[in-house]
Amino acid sequence: MAAESPLLLSLVEEFVSGLQDSKAKDAATGVKDGQFTVLQLVEALGQSLTSSQPHTRARGVQLLSEVLQDSYGELTEREVELLLAFYENRLKDHYVITPPVLRGLQVLTKSRKLPPGSAVSMLRSLFQDVHVQSLMLAERACVYNMLINLMESREDELKGLGADFVFGFVQSMDGERDPRNLLLAFRIAKNVILREYSMGKFTEELFEVTSCYFPIDFSPPPNDPHGITKEELVQALRAVLAGTPKFAEFLLPLIIEKLDSDVQSAKLDSLETLTACVGQYEHKDLAEFLEGLWTSLRREVFQTSSEKIEAAALAAITALTSCLSRSVLNSDSEDSLCTFLDLVLRDCKHHLFEPDLKLVWPSAKLLQATCSASYRASHIVTTAVMPPLVEQYNSRTQCSHRRTLLEVVQRFIQSAASCQSLDHDESLFSAYKDSLCSMVFSALSESNSSLQITAASVLVSLAQRPGLLSDSDIELAVDHLSRLLLTDEDERVSLAVVECAGALAEQHPAAFITKLIPALKGEMFSDHRQTSELHSHHAVRRRCLSALAAVSVRASVVKESTPVLLEVLSSAHADHARFSVDEVVHACLSLQGIAERVEDDEETSRCFHDVIIPRLLSLALQAALQSEGSPGHRSPLVEEAVLSAMVPVISTACSRLQTAFAEQTASRAVSLFLDGDVSFLPDNFVPSRVQLLQQQEEVSWRQSQLVCLLMACVCSLPRSVAVPQVERLLSELEQLSCSCSHPLSYTSAAKCFAGLVNKKPQGASLDSLIQGTMKRVSRELDRPSSALRTQAFTLLIWVAKALLLRYHPLFSVLADKLFSLLDDADLGPMAADSFSLLMGDSADVLNRGCHADVRIMYRQRFFSENSAKLVQGFNAAPQEKKANYLKALSNIVTKLPKQVQVSELPALLSLLLEALTCPDEGVQLSTLSCLEPVLINPLQVLIQQLEALVTRLLALLCSPAMKIRIASVRCVLALSHFPAHEVLPFRARILRALAPPLDDRKRLVRREAVQARAEWFLLGSPGGR
Repeated sequence: MAAESPLLLSLVEEFVSGLQDSKAKDAATGVKDGQFTVLQLVEALGQSLTSSQPHTRARGVQLLSEVLQDSYGELTEREVELLLAFYENRLKDHYVITPPVLRGLQVLTKSRKLPPGSAVSMLRSLFQDVHVQSLMLAERACVYNMLINLMESREDELKGLGADFVFGFVQSMDGERDPRNLLLAFRIAKNVILREYSMGKFTEELFEVTSCYFPIDFSPPPNDPHGITKEELVQALRAVLAGTPKFAEFLLPLIIEKLDSDVQSAKLDSLETLTACVGQYEHKDLAEFLEGLWTSLRREVFQTSSEKIEAAALAAITALTSCLSRSVLNSDSEDSLCTFLDLVLRDCKHHLFEPDLKLVWPSAKLLQATCSASYRASHIVTTAVMPPLVEQYNSRTQCSHRRTLLEVVQRFIQSAASCQSLDHDESLFSAYKDSLCSMVFSALSESNSSLQITAASVLVSLAQRPGLLSDSDIELAVDHLSRLLLTDEDERVSLAVVECAGALAEQHPAAFITKLIPALKGEMFSDHRQTSELHSHHAVRRRCLSALAAVSVRASVVKESTPVLLEVLSSAHADHARFSVDEVVHACLSLQGIAERVEDDEETSRCFHDVIIPRLLSLALQAALQSEGSPGHRSPLVEEAVLSAMVPVISTACSRLQTAFAEQTASRAVSLFLDGDVSFLPDNFVPSRVQLLQQQEEVSWRQSQLVCLLMACVCSLPRSVAVPQVERLLSELEQLSCSCSHPLSYTSAAKCFAGLVNKKPQGASLDSLIQGTMKRVSRELDRPSSALRTQAFTLLIWVAKALLLRYHPLFSVLADKLFSLLDDADLGPMAADSFSLLMGDSADVLNRGCHADVRIMYRQRFFSENSAKLVQGFNAAPQEKKANYLKALSNIVTKLPKQVQVSELPALLSLLLEALTCPDEGVQLSTLSCLEPVLINPLQVLIQQLEALVTRLLALLCSPAMKIRIASVRCVLALSHFPAHEVLPFRARILRALAPPLDDRKRLVRREAVQARAEWFLLGSPGGR
């Protein structure tokens, strides 16, 4: 027989008698390979299983159970039946045999071949013969996992046990303390409830055995390998307690009791559990406990010591009211909702009308919490409180009181809105709309700025509720907003009015088209005031421009507001004294805001395509040409600040154009700059042919700088839109960027070139273009006497960024060129600075908003591929050039995500320590910001360099730059959390160095120094670390 196989007998003997646990794996392998079966293994274990020594029997059962771990899926139903009978019988054996028996039974519960009725038999034996809580942790976990497995695979059989299953589980769980096992036990209890197992007369026992852990008080040990958190236990227990209304009579008194606790976490857990459980309850489950619950919840709001607890109490009141609102009333039943709301109104309503209004906010919050629960609750509460609130407002004379009452009213409006039923078209506040409008308009007419701000906010809430503002109310509101915009100089009021105007215009655009926009236009184009009033007039204009942008959300408003903004630019161009450069820039910012916020539809796309973009290009071109023809007349539109403000307007608009309009815009822009085609421009007073990209002596910087507008047009289009004549355009842009002497012109040309390269399809054409550009750039850069090195370098860095973003293989060639320039006498500092541009985000080109090809994690990829080159270059560089490498490293590392910094910086620590001695303040600051997160969780390499680190940090405590002083103090503070025995030798030295920052002239430095010095004083002191 196979059972007499020398190999099998040898394995059994060595495991049982030789105590060689590794032989269990060999036996399992033999079963899987078919050398012998499980039943043959049982036969071979015969003497061990019948031995008079309990430990020998235990070893035999242990071997069988461990073999089953790997082979239970191969068992037949007959084998499973025999093994179950064996294991059930062994449960009656000596207690040392119980652990391996339980492990074997747990394995068998996973088998799909469990015979019918075996689950009931197994559990009866388990509950009868095993006292679970006398077992060790692992064995108790086996029992819980057995129950979980059987509940998944044999639910019907377990339900057939009736309440006996619940009783057995309660006995098994009673007294459990280990958090790992509690998670399993709570899972079983949750399944019992949710899957509707019969609890019978053991409902209270199941509640008691789980609720004894409520509220959870658990703090995981440090470095807990199991990763169990308090929140996991809280959520698991809450799912049990809140799972069934049958627990209501036991749970609600317990929650009321726990709310009297002084422990904040216990209160919070109780409130959140109450919120969860009332979602499962009916009104009859709550009726008996309403007064007790209300008393406890009211106390947590009136006498709160924590915002979290207050918010949880209000959420519980909302959930409680919502539950009561779901009650179905019979003719003879009590209305639990009215009973509860009577309690709330009795204790809260009178506080709304007290002279000092001390408890108005807690009372209002409680009432608003009930309002937000249901339409019926909201109707009852608003009917009770709104008339007195309106009367109270009208009787008050102090602005602070009126403002408080307005805020209370606004909260009621917002609370009621959250429960507005679709079946009720009419707003709850329709009956009070005249009174509400009167309150708001009277507040807007006051001179108190806080009251005006609150009134504007209430007006927004009213506008968002259908039917509360009539057309005449909207017109009156617009009149008030216009007056405040034009006369009130308080910045806070202006911001509130602009925000209010934007919200109202979205709902009621017609009134703003007919009233507000003409009023703002008239004010902006009115004659100049006296010199003494000029400053306030400029402030009014800025407010008007902001308001025009805010109200322009609907296409109908955009059609009326954008011509006004464009007229500002036209007027400034015609008469430079009419509007200042700052006001022209502000007008462009308003156009940009409109482009960002306006609805995406054909009407708005057409407006930008047909009107705004052509008008901006026309005005900019006219300004450039006229400024050259009339040297004494310099239009504000040729200023770099204005052109830079126009770029995001056009860029944002083009990025959102529909495909047909985008293609036409690209064609127009390219034709204008390559061929001088001005036929699509409005007010066309320019020559029929202009040469904007041609390098001729008569083309001045005023014309060439317009290439920034070309960049805005063609570099922000979706990649699916083909740019016409792209090869010719790239050639002209390369020529301009490498030969023009005007910084804005050659920089914009380089950006435009890079933006097109980034989107150009992969292939031989792109590779050839990049190689040709690199030859030209290298030719200029390799000639120290060339006057065009800066231009060539600018093109190099922007093309490098374009390729880095898309992971182009030729990027490595450009990166190597950049690294080589760190040793250049003239361009070295510029090359070091350029790495910040390479790793950072660009606002106007090569970003996702412009549909650029940006791959994920490109910064990490660049760092991993090039950090070694940087270190090698630093080590080989002469002393006077090392600062460039340090600055480059700092610029690269600063842009990396914090997680990458923490993992990678220790390898670069020597360079970072050198960077702290670099005289460049920017390098020092960025290096300190990189070091701080690494110092919080120090690695061994940092501890080894502690002397050098402390020396350099203390030297920076006296830096002339405040930000460096603050950052260095923070790093010194982080050092105090190093292992105490490592940093104690530096304690006295650091305390002396931290004394001068305590008297620093800057408060922020003093505050950081106090915290750091306190930590270092505690280090090594009694009661300290």
